[in-house]
Amino acid sequence: MTLNEIGRQAKEVSRLLGILGSREKNMGLEEAARSLLEGEEEILLANQEDCEKAKNSGMSQGLLDRLMLTPARVQAMADGLLQVAALEDPVGEVLSVKLRPNGLQIGQKRVPLGVIGMIYEARPNVTADAFGLCFKSGNAVILKGGSDAIRSNQAIVRCLREGLVHAGLPADAVQLVEDTNRDTTRELMRLNQYVDVLIPRGGAGLIRAVVENSTVPVIETGTGNCHIYVDESADFNMALDIIYNAKTQRIGVCNACESLVVHRAIAERFLPLLKRKLKDKQVEIRADEAACAIEPSFTPAAEEDWGTEYLDYILSLKLVDSLDEAIAHINHYNTGHSEAIVTSDYFNAQRFLNEVDAAAVYVNASTRFTDGEEFGFGAEIGISTQKLHARGPMGLKELTTTKYIIYGDGQIR
Repeated sequence: MTLNEIGRQAKEVSRLLGILGSREKNMGLEEAARSLLEGEEEILLANQEDCEKAKNSGMSQGLLDRLMLTPARVQAMADGLLQVAALEDPVGEVLSVKLRPNGLQIGQKRVPLGVIGMIYEARPNVTADAFGLCFKSGNAVILKGGSDAIRSNQAIVRCLREGLVHAGLPADAVQLVEDTNRDTTRELMRLNQYVDVLIPRGGAGLIRAVVENSTVPVIETGTGNCHIYVDESADFNMALDIIYNAKTQRIGVCNACESLVVHRAIAERFLPLLKRKLKDKQVEIRADEAACAIEPSFTPAAEEDWGTEYLDYILSLKLVDSLDEAIAHINHYNTGHSEAIVTSDYFNAQRFLNEVDAAAVYVNASTRFTDGEEFGFGAEIGISTQKLHARGPMGLKELTTTKYIIYGDGQIR
């Protein structure tokens, strides 16, 4: 099937999805979840083939973690669809109605975007998450996953489509572009006549390519060079626990901590504790000259380390003399994703919240919480690092737009 045919089918089915009731959409999600669990063996076998091929091609540990599926992760995909089904349907919500002096009643109503295109890398769980959120918000979705996960994605989409058919709903609500050629990806970026919004999700190279080449409107989901700043007044135990969690709990995700900033006044006491805390995970710390003087086992950092999303057991470390310097460093090198301060100083916390430019800014908590489910949105479709039209974890409402609805009784202008 050609990409134009996929686009045309998606546009046609999007008109039906836009008027489906919540009960019908929830039934479709429940049947899709059931079908995923019934197809678990097929999905895991397909994923095993993808993982073996990826290992042989030298894929990094962090990316392999993103690619790999387990029974628990298949269950999590199914649970994610059920969680989305349980969420309030945003479609049809009337935001406001105001009476004009001429008697017109003018309001806004929430409606689906239409057809959403997803271009993403080796993360097969995104396939189910994207379908669930798009379907519940009344959108058709065209999925273009990476070649590394093609077998996994094919198996997942087959299950999702079978579930929709079992619920008496159109299977073409979700379609997978199976041609992994880069020319096809570029063609999808220019499918204006059918695709209303394009959402890239993956590494910096993929996102940059989509933003620079797409003629379809793009919601940019960013890479995560996330920082934690340990302030002069920080509780050391709290700081160490937060850093350990943010860096090591799962290294291949965009909300993992990649960069550490520490106030120079506490460095001599704090850095030996940091080294000891991260030792069991064998985290490599790439530090500036002053930090290396305190802990010679640290690796000297290069300029590019300050802006790198490692997706590995590597952490950059910069010492600063003040909160001003910390904020300036973070705003210069961050990717607009998630930033955190560990502090006991209320005023420093408020300044950090106000002055750091990112989608999510934390005080005394791990950056790993930047997630749709953790924020109460159900499964997210991505973390937007741009400022229009959505920012941060994107749930159901972020996949809708509004239209004006006007009631009159014969008014003319």
